[in-house]
Amino acid sequence: MKTIRFANLPGDGIGPEVMSVALNALEKAGEVFNFECITTRHDVGGVGIDNHGKALPDSTLEACRSMDAILFGSVGGPKWENLPPKEQPERAALLPLRKEFELFANLRPGNLFPELADLSPLRQDVAGAGIDVLCVRELTGGIYFGQPKSTRTLEDGQKEAIDTMIYRTTEIERITEVAVKAASLREKRICSVDKANVLETSVLWRQTVSELVKKLDPSIELTHMYVDNAAMQLVRDPNQFDVLLTENMFGDILSDELAVICGSLGMLASASLGTGTNSQGFPYGLYEPAGGTAPDIAGKGIANPCAQILSSALMLRYSFGLEDAALALENAVKDTIRSGLRTGDIAMGGDSVSTHEMASAILSRIA
Repeated sequence: MKTIRFANLPGDGIGPEVMSVALNALEKAGEVFNFECITTRHDVGGVGIDNHGKALPDSTLEACRSMDAILFGSVGGPKWENLPPKEQPERAALLPLRKEFELFANLRPGNLFPELADLSPLRQDVAGAGIDVLCVRELTGGIYFGQPKSTRTLEDGQKEAIDTMIYRTTEIERITEVAVKAASLREKRICSVDKANVLETSVLWRQTVSELVKKLDPSIELTHMYVDNAAMQLVRDPNQFDVLLTENMFGDILSDELAVICGSLGMLASASLGTGTNSQGFPYGLYEPAGGTAPDIAGKGIANPCAQILSSALMLRYSFGLEDAALALENAVKDTIRSGLRTGDIAMGGDSVSTHEMASAILSRIA
């Protein structure tokens, strides 16, 4: 029997509720597909501040180092919003984890099931057949991390702020490799997003992506699109895209736009993959729902567990090579949605079920 080892970091708000469901789903999948889960739970985010004095406690970081992947919940909430920006849960937990494990590749599927098409703000003739787009975003370079980065007061009293956008060939190449691997499992189409008519970094991005895709897999259809046009095209016809390949800032914006187009954050998962491999030879990764802590419904038993379960499926696929089990979890969620069950966030004013009821229905379909 195969063993998978991961740290589970539920975090704040609805995080512990949906994490519990995901762990049950993983255990059920293990029974069906003959693997065992070894996992330990650790504080992160606001609960880390409350219990340890910091959003990413040393004990949590050490536990993550000893495991092969991280299953993450969500962090933050009104209780900690008055802290200095650098100490707030979202910034003081996730950014250090990305840095520690060099989580350079963010994979964010934009999926809208046809049964939930009414959730999308797009017209029915656009969204009615469903949406399936994968955004592959470079996560550790670009303007968010480039130096110098500063704010200063000039002699005339004005303030001047500086952010620096830097990309190196190696950074572009490694995220392109991820996009090529992802596209090879889908429709073999990549649209690389840049601003090569203005930015030097984008000129290098376009040149490097073009050369590497041709080298790695000439059968992949590669196109290029300026980011402003890409934002418009996502609204006009999202299914014209298969894999979107983006630098850090553009991916941050476009993946959030894609989430809105797909209707509910409660349905969207994400994976962040690192440069290193785990003890099983697969990429070390952090897996989390695209949504937040939803403090307004925390503890009420009505949160949507689907995104956390789908994030668990991504973990099985990318960090443990368990494709059949990953598909089983994804299909269980799809079949449950097709059956008509809905939590409040996707019920569109109709009948809704509790977190427990949704979870039970999903678990019963894992096969």
